[in-house]
Amino acid sequence: MKILIYGCYGYTGQLIAAEAAAQHLPVQLCGRNAAKVQAVAEATGLPGSTAALDDAVALDAILREVAVVIHCAGPFVDTWSAMTEACLRTGTHYLDITGEVEVFEALAGLDSRAKGAGIMLMPGAGFDVVPTDCVAASLKRALPDATDLELAIHAVGGGVSHGTASTLVRSLGKGSLRRQNGQLIASPLGKPVFSADFGRGPQPAFGIPWGDVSTAWYTTGIPNISTGIALPKGKGRLLAISNAFGWLLRRKWVHRLAQRRIDAQPAGPNAATRAAGKSLVWGRAFNSSGQEVQMNVSCPDGYTLTAKAALYLAQQVLADNWKAGFQTPAGYFGADLLEKIAPKATIQRIS
Repeated sequence: MKILIYGCYGYTGQLIAAEAAAQHLPVQLCGRNAAKVQAVAEATGLPGSTAALDDAVALDAILREVAVVIHCAGPFVDTWSAMTEACLRTGTHYLDITGEVEVFEALAGLDSRAKGAGIMLMPGAGFDVVPTDCVAASLKRALPDATDLELAIHAVGGGVSHGTASTLVRSLGKGSLRRQNGQLIASPLGKPVFSADFGRGPQPAFGIPWGDVSTAWYTTGIPNISTGIALPKGKGRLLAISNAFGWLLRRKWVHRLAQRRIDAQPAGPNAATRAAGKSLVWGRAFNSSGQEVQMNVSCPDGYTLTAKAALYLAQQVLADNWKAGFQTPAGYFGADLLEKIAPKATIQRIS
């Protein structure tokens, strides 16, 4: 059986396709635009097919020929439902590379249907959220009675793709999220602010709605979760200031203006930039007695890691290593998953 890469001509989809070709994996490419699919097929030597998400007949026919789909067509808040419904109809395992909390929560709500269909639903099969999910699971393993979890990310070098930037534009003016007593709670963007040490000394991390406010809860059961991004204090303050202009940032004309600027930029970081970049992850868990554990990880840049992680997880499905229902990466594959995907990742545990 094969792996289907849907949305193969987006920036990250092309990286995954190229990595699949380099690994000589049994992969089929797919997307709604025949010319763009054909271009990637010619560049990689992989077979391609065409189906729109709203063409159930064509999509189902393709999915019945594969074991698992890596869904790369975002923004995922617009596309997850059609692809997931097709997977449920055809008995096809579902992976995606989303980082959107709304999508994680919606897929978690399909757990019983996925079990009934005998398929695995595993969103967040890339940088969102594999390394952070592994850190969360490791901290829970080190401190089983943890009540609070803080996770932060820091990108060194690199850049963002059109897809990532477009998703961020759609979230303008919407604030952030954290988990409190097991429930998702709205909070101002940039809040809370906490101190994170990525191995270079403490620096401020500002609250953002990273996918782990959803996934880390399912992986660890820790009831209080905050996620953040490391930024210089000046940029962090801009996040706080943006809360006062949420009414403006939510305007459609603001989104259109931002999208035009995104479309005028390169599709994403080039190979040299990706090679020079890296992604840092930090986490801290503590309990009601004041005990705490910390951990930090240095791994390849987010897009490189996403390509390797998504294909690794898809290969596990082909090897019949899967569990029906909604699953998180570290929740099913374990806290050491990152070390299997990126053996050169530097992992430092601090008690």
